[in-house]
Amino acid sequence: MTDPTQDLLPEGLEDRLPQSAAAAARIQRAMLDTLHAYGYDRVRPPLIEFEQSMARRMEGVRTRGCFRFVDPKSLRTLALRADMTVQVGRIAATGLADAPRPLRLCYAGQVARIAGDMLDPRREYQQIGAELIGSDTVAAASEMVELAIAALEAAGAQGISVDFTLPDLVDTLADGPFPLAPQQRVAVRRELDAKDAGALVEAGGEAFLPLIHAAGEFEEAAGKLSSIDGAGVLNTRISALRQIAERVDSRARLTLDPSERHGFEYQSWFGFTLYADGVRGALGRGGTYCIGGSDEAATGFSLYPDGLVEAVKAGEDMGRRLFLPVDHDPAAPARMRAEGWRTVAALSAADDPAALGCTHTLENDGPRPL
Repeated sequence: MTDPTQDLLPEGLEDRLPQSAAAAARIQRAMLDTLHAYGYDRVRPPLIEFEQSMARRMEGVRTRGCFRFVDPKSLRTLALRADMTVQVGRIAATGLADAPRPLRLCYAGQVARIAGDMLDPRREYQQIGAELIGSDTVAAASEMVELAIAALEAAGAQGISVDFTLPDLVDTLADGPFPLAPQQRVAVRRELDAKDAGALVEAGGEAFLPLIHAAGEFEEAAGKLSSIDGAGVLNTRISALRQIAERVDSRARLTLDPSERHGFEYQSWFGFTLYADGVRGALGRGGTYCIGGSDEAATGFSLYPDGLVEAVKAGEDMGRRLFLPVDHDPAAPARMRAEGWRTVAALSAADDPAALGCTHTLENDGPRPL
């Protein structure tokens, strides 16, 4: 008896069939073309690396979320990448250490994680991103947000939203007007992220309660944040956010959740999350950070367009398919392909062009619609 489970895929992994694969390829191509047009050069790091190398490049990146195994050559632990950003950081710190700064790099590839989460069980992702290495200024952050929006627009995303955050907000306030002991800061960050007022008070973060409500439409939320910070320690942060928002205001809906920490394990003073209409969950995140080992400042973003692929794949244009009969003119196919046709050659007289998904058939006077 045949085992009915022998062809099942592991949980969180899936095949991409032609319509979906075509949408994924088009989206990746459109995004990379946009990054290239903005002056970002593509790099292609390997699929696996030494675990230790990955772990040291970004503070907060946990390799226990990676698939790991022992290299039979070196007998050292290897990790299957779960995030390409750390690899680009390594490239910048090693092979491109002497390249002029700021250094603009982009990348695209598959990443895998040991487990998904409750909202998204997927364990393999398409990751496309850009890194501006050698700068984490307001100008660099503005360029990154604008570029991420442009890449999503090129891929066909509609109704784009950008949610800004300040990943180091708790530390900034705890070092100033709202003092906290080091052991309290972790708990306060966690409860602020969960928007749990009761637990926040229990953690000793009563002074941080107004931050829970300082979220929403950008200008309104920025105003609330300013009023909370009576000592003015956030003035430069808020001013920077307003400058970034001004640059992209006409291209996306802007919101602010200053205490949001989910997905910002290694970002410093600035972070942002991207959404689009009709796509479940976030399409990407970005912000400022420091590359471990070289301590070089950088600003970047990563897009995960799988949700966008699912949203648009049903309408993906697969192109005009021209059926070539067995007795077709041998010079015609090259000419038709140069004009943008996809050609499907008959292997026998019994081949049915409609069954093969063709839209036209080649006759003596040219393509004829089926």
